[in-house]
Amino acid sequence: MFVIVNGQTRPLPEPRTLAALLVLLSPPAPFAVAHNEEFVQRGTYDMCCISPAIGSISFTLQQEVEMRDQEMDDQLVLYGRIFTSRLLLGTARYESPRQLSEAISAADPAMLTVSLRRQLAASKDSGQSFWNLLRETRRTILPNTAGCLSAREAVKTACMARELFQTNLIKLEVIGDEVNLQPDPFGLVEAANELVKLGFQVLPYCTEDWVLCRRLMDAGCEVLMPWAAPIGTGQGPRNARALRELRQRAPQIPLIIDAGIGLPSHACQVMEWGFDGVLLNTAVSRATAPVRMARAFANGVRAGRSAFLAGPMIVQQAATPSTPEIGRPFASQSSQFPPLLSLDSV
Repeated sequence: MFVIVNGQTRPLPEPRTLAALLVLLSPPAPFAVAHNEEFVQRGTYDMCCISPAIGSISFTLQQEVEMRDQEMDDQLVLYGRIFTSRLLLGTARYESPRQLSEAISAADPAMLTVSLRRQLAASKDSGQSFWNLLRETRRTILPNTAGCLSAREAVKTACMARELFQTNLIKLEVIGDEVNLQPDPFGLVEAANELVKLGFQVLPYCTEDWVLCRRLMDAGCEVLMPWAAPIGTGQGPRNARALRELRQRAPQIPLIIDAGIGLPSHACQVMEWGFDGVLLNTAVSRATAPVRMARAFANGVRAGRSAFLAGPMIVQQAATPSTPEIGRPFASQSSQFPPLLSLDSV
């Protein structure tokens, strides 16, 4: 008789009980057992007989269960939508549709950001193929108002995006300076107020300025997307103190770092500070190996979030030995314990 154990077929000797199989397999404790997808309570293994037909046995280590439960509990929630990934990925400036598709698979993002542009008469097929590619990924689409220079332009672009992509989600950008692409705080708040009234779920691209962020929350924004540095620079967090202060002063609202991230270590760092996610585009699409970089960023975001949940140690001002001083076998006289014998020469 054979039985399938965690996907592998194994012979089952007499007697054909679960207890006998456990003796044979000796799984490391602690573990949980399921027989034919039914949980078997500890203490009843002797009474669980395995039928002559091929049965299915599953072992799950307790540590694996706890890790999975923690991952399921730690989810990103944006406007009621639940995501297991905390990485958002832009879709611009990739060398080919295939490269974009592979980068999406490697990054496993929660959302894909897309911008609206006029379609040229000669580019109808390419536009349709791009849209088909995005739909095939089955990712949530987050349209944005990239490049808009006024609140009025941003609102009109958002309305067109809703018509096209059939979603109330909008990443709001209102640029105030075309040199460093800094958000316009006045136009941003004006556009946010209008879009919320129109039923949009607004994710505004903003700076780390607390007053601006407060005004956006007052307008009805339930998510904020502060920059780390100007768009496309890859400089990483330029004002770490202000970003960390923003996180402390707005502990309940999701904060997603948008723009200026250049390395996976940058993404890991802001996630360690307690930010809820990271949006990337240029850091992946302009890397030498975009697909590999996408995977590296995904790992960096997960590592940073895990470190935040683990609770980092408190930074100390003075050195503290990591091993105990007591009982050092070759301690010198400078040790806190006096030597057994002291000889002084005259």
